Amino acid sequence: MTTPAAPVRRVPETVHRRRWVILGVLMMSLLIVVLDNSILNVAIKTISTPAPTGLGATQSELEWAINAYTLVFAGLLFTAGLLGDRLGRKKVLLGGIAVFGIGSALAAFSGSPAELIGYRAVMGLGAAFVMPATLAVLMNVFERDEQPKAIGVWAGGVGLAIAIGPITGGVLLEHFWWGSVFLVNVPIALLAVALMLWLVPDSRDPNPGRIDPLGVVLSVAGLVLLVYGIIKGGQLADFTDPTVLSTIGAGLAVLAVFVVVEKRSDHPSIDVGYFKNKVFSAAIAAIALVFFALMGVTFFSVFYIQSVRGYTPLQTGLLLLPLAVTQTVFAPRARLVVDRFGHRATTTGGLVLLAATLAAFALFDTDTPLWFIELVFFLMGIGMTHVMTPVSVVVMQALPREKAGSASALSNTFRQLGGALGIAVLGSLLSAAYRTDIEDELVLLPPAVRHAAGESIEATLAVADRLGARGEALVAAADDAFLHAMHVTALWGAGVAIVGAIVTALFLPGRPPESERGDRNQELVSAADR
Repeated sequence: MTTPAAPVRRVPETVHRRRWVILGVLMMSLLIVVLDNSILNVAIKTISTPAPTGLGATQSELEWAINAYTLVFAGLLFTAGLLGDRLGRKKVLLGGIAVFGIGSALAAFSGSPAELIGYRAVMGLGAAFVMPATLAVLMNVFERDEQPKAIGVWAGGVGLAIAIGPITGGVLLEHFWWGSVFLVNVPIALLAVALMLWLVPDSRDPNPGRIDPLGVVLSVAGLVLLVYGIIKGGQLADFTDPTVLSTIGAGLAVLAVFVVVEKRSDHPSIDVGYFKNKVFSAAIAAIALVFFALMGVTFFSVFYIQSVRGYTPLQTGLLLLPLAVTQTVFAPRARLVVDRFGHRATTTGGLVLLAATLAAFALFDTDTPLWFIELVFFLMGIGMTHVMTPVSVVVMQALPREKAGSASALSNTFRQLGGALGIAVLGSLLSAAYRTDIEDELVLLPPAVRHAAGESIEATLAVADRLGARGEALVAAADDAFLHAMHVTALWGAGVAIVGAIVTALFLPGRPPESERGDRNQELVSAADR
């Protein structure tokens, strides 16, 4: 009788024994990166409140505080991944967490909106080096047969961070000042660095790709100009203003140059040739549109819940919980829907449901029942889940297996870009519509404060508060103007989601043949491991 041979391990035994502990450390690193944005969502109203409660940030400054992080993060994802391959994933991960922690500490003690925007960009720089490195390290400490389970836990951590972020932010704001939503990252970052130095092994790619600094500069510059023009148009309530048009035009021109440069480069940041594949392009568009809606809706939902309805940040976090929890609960089950109905039907149905929930915001008023608001958030989360799960698989399958890493990076990049544009476009539409409606109510104010008072509901309410009893009529007018602006913005968002549904209905694949089904996750993990 022969004894079966022990399985040959690719991972050293000392690393294999502590693999789950290492995963916990990686999850901690990922947690603060994802948690930060979801915490910030409930804090934006507080930050917009005049000092000493907040920074008195205008709506456009709030949009930049969010997008400064997102644009730097998205623009550097590819470069960060390549640097990790070249210098060592552990080194890059440690550096990223350190930069993120420093940026968080500086952001917590910002003295002005401009400082906050700058420090948020520093945080985005650190986050760009954390996100790809955590997954790369994970792939090197788990054997192939355990990688699907480990990746599932890793992905579940993202959902957990999204879910607990708003509540954590609400609890912090209930007991501490607004900067606590950033300062909370610092002890977690310090603990993660200490554990990483002790437990996590280093790894690198023996044949790393070349870095494309020109592509990085062009992509970030083009996106910043484009987003600046969009936000400026909302601030002025005039998208035909020469400054707005010239800035948007310059951004589009720089992005066009970026595409030309990437086409000619032998080591592009983004291989634009991938987008010749219509299935891939449609799936990437669906990813961007979901985050366009998620970030844009969250931005104006917080002002509706806190400024119009008068709920606290903690209550806001609880009200937003269904949006996050449904994504965590339904994501693992969405695969069953895809197997039964196919990628096209599932994704298109998800986008139609998303459009319907966006349109439902047009029904929200000052006394809309909470159960109806919760139902809308619940259904919105289900719709998003049934878009993200199938299109993530489609993106990975649309390209050759050896391109799995690039496909994953592109997916993450367009998530961030969709979110940035969602905040810029929907936030600017909200600002423009609000200013148009409230202007007639502000004519009695001194010219020096009239423009600032009309930029956002928080600015108007701050002026009304200083007027005392005379400001009560202005508060009612501000609520009405904001509700109308929110209705207009939500309907535009619904229209964008319908366009996405049409694209996916035309170009995504249908129900796969029986012979092609099975455990595709294992195939995708194996491809990424090569």
